[in-house]
Amino acid sequence: MVLALVIASVVSTRFGLSAIPAFIIVGVLIGEHPPAGLPSLVEGSEGIELLGEIGIVLLLFFLGLEFSLERISQAGRLMAIGGGIDLLINGALGFAVGVILFGVGPEALLLAGVMYVSSSGIISRALFDFRRLADDETDLVLGVLVFEDLAIALFLGIAAALATGEAVGATSILGTGALALGFVAAVLFISRYAHRLIDRITPRLDSEEIVLGAMAVALVGAALGALVGVSEAVGALLAGVLISGTAARDQIENQLLGIRDFAAGIFFFVFGVSVDLGKLPDVIWWVALAVPVAIVGKLASGYVSGRVLRFSRRQSVNAASALVARGEFSIILAQLAAAGVALDATFRAQVGPFAGIFVVVTAIIGVILMRESRTIGRRIFPSRSSKPRGKRGSAHG
Repeated sequence: MVLALVIASVVSTRFGLSAIPAFIIVGVLIGEHPPAGLPSLVEGSEGIELLGEIGIVLLLFFLGLEFSLERISQAGRLMAIGGGIDLLINGALGFAVGVILFGVGPEALLLAGVMYVSSSGIISRALFDFRRLADDETDLVLGVLVFEDLAIALFLGIAAALATGEAVGATSILGTGALALGFVAAVLFISRYAHRLIDRITPRLDSEEIVLGAMAVALVGAALGALVGVSEAVGALLAGVLISGTAARDQIENQLLGIRDFAAGIFFFVFGVSVDLGKLPDVIWWVALAVPVAIVGKLASGYVSGRVLRFSRRQSVNAASALVARGEFSIILAQLAAAGVALDATFRAQVGPFAGIFVVVTAIIGVILMRESRTIGRRIFPSRSSKPRGKRGSAHG
């Protein structure tokens, strides 16, 4: 597995591409269900999945390190407006696809969830790879991702009830939402003062102790995020924000970089391992309908959000392209739906294979679009017509 990841990384680097699609493709080629004629060299296991989970935690932790508390706080408006537009457009399009395939019912709503949420892991790694963290529009991307993860906290409860045929309780949904928002607010409040305490402690620690302490903060933050229902990703990101203002931030980033890249590579590889391309003929119409709709929906919602929030046209194209890739939540929701005794038998049998292929295709296309978004923006909107509007305009436009 590690040898395959090394080869994939070297090849993708030689061609100037992100390693993310290469890691996923390699997982498909040597995983549990390889294409005809190829041997299966790697099977999924708890150990591999655990490394993958650590990878996603460290990716989002590093993303949090790049964003100060002030920058996160200022993104609140971007999160509300951008996330709302994203949910309205992509939720509606996903539900429409579900209705076309299965009619009005719980299957359509669950398929909308599978198609709606972007991948925090894939997008955060691509932001690092393409050096987009300093771009103004990255604040919009981050705001949408956080909004989606908060929406997940509510949707998972609804999805579990739909899958088992139970009634969805409004009180429990509101309670989950309040707990999730309270957790985010509490961590941001603590972040305002935590750096003073941390800066007093870290000078007394050696480099190994600082690294272990940072790992503990990242993993505990992820665990608390999962506990309150906002997902490990948001918990890890907030843990990074907690440390972003400390004097030891650069040291932590440098020391953990290798561990992050190793574990993240396994995370993307694990995506591909369980994908069964042999099931493609069974879900070909699902894929043929859902993939174009999913891509167009994210491009439209990202661009509209950018323009509403007074980003330039090129910045809006960058933000839209960054949101195309789907990932971990689509797989989780598909697994939940596959076990739902109250759902259509055909839907239960095919939603898992569909989600795997759907994630692979959108992840690869999304990373390529993100890489080429600046070129696309320049060609669609020449410099004369892409002057940034409002105070958000910058050289990144």
